[in-house]
Amino acid sequence: MEISEHLTALDAEGLSLASAAREAGTDAPVPTCPDWRVRDLLRHTGTVHRWATAFVVEGHRAYHPEGREPDLDGDALLDWFTEGHRLLVDALRAAPADLECWTFFPAPSPLAFWTRRQAHETRIHRVDAEAARGGALTPVAPRHSVDGIDELLAGFHARPKSRVRTDSPRTLRVRTTDTDAVWTVRLSAEPPVTARGQEATAADCTLSGTAEDLLLVLWNRLPLSSVELSGDHELGRLWTENSAVI
Repeated sequence: MEISEHLTALDAEGLSLASAAREAGTDAPVPTCPDWRVRDLLRHTGTVHRWATAFVVEGHRAYHPEGREPDLDGDALLDWFTEGHRLLVDALRAAPADLECWTFFPAPSPLAFWTRRQAHETRIHRVDAEAARGGALTPVAPRHSVDGIDELLAGFHARPKSRVRTDSPRTLRVRTTDTDAVWTVRLSAEPPVTARGQEATAADCTLSGTAEDLLLVLWNRLPLSSVELSGDHELGRLWTENSAVI
């Protein structure tokens, strides 16, 4: 996907998140993040937005810690979140194509990394806000869902931090039913290794569903039962129990 597509998505997702949070109220529980209320969701996502903005604007070449979450609530918290989201979108739009700054997994460029990462970050937390509000979730287009799955599998879970490990080699296949996207994830005692595209070898477990459903299942925003699971069900449970991003 193009940087411009991610920027458009980031802009829209942040506005939708704020709208759903306002409707839910900051004290509403977030069923997709059971330990959180909406205020926690806004504080977390708003802090991440400002953290990302600092890399883009200040050009930090090494890891730079996040700031402290604000002690705000209600309308003041919503205004703070909206301001930070706008600062991030504006910073990314103004950033040069040859931006140099720290990233935490490979990408075509730092600008591509941060635009993509924040679009998906904000989308998943928009889902959280809508879950807190209740009612239908805003659909995620297949193209965006496929890219989000790819970022999660080939980006986040390629890192040493991934806790999705098995004692002996196992294979998980993720197959979308509304696009031709397929991933094969090789699991072992080392970080997962993901290959894109169809492979002839059989998998120990296959997850099949629409790109949107798979995206939300793999991010633990929908239950595993929302997609079809064939093969070793234990591998599916292993994912849900160990895949939380840290």
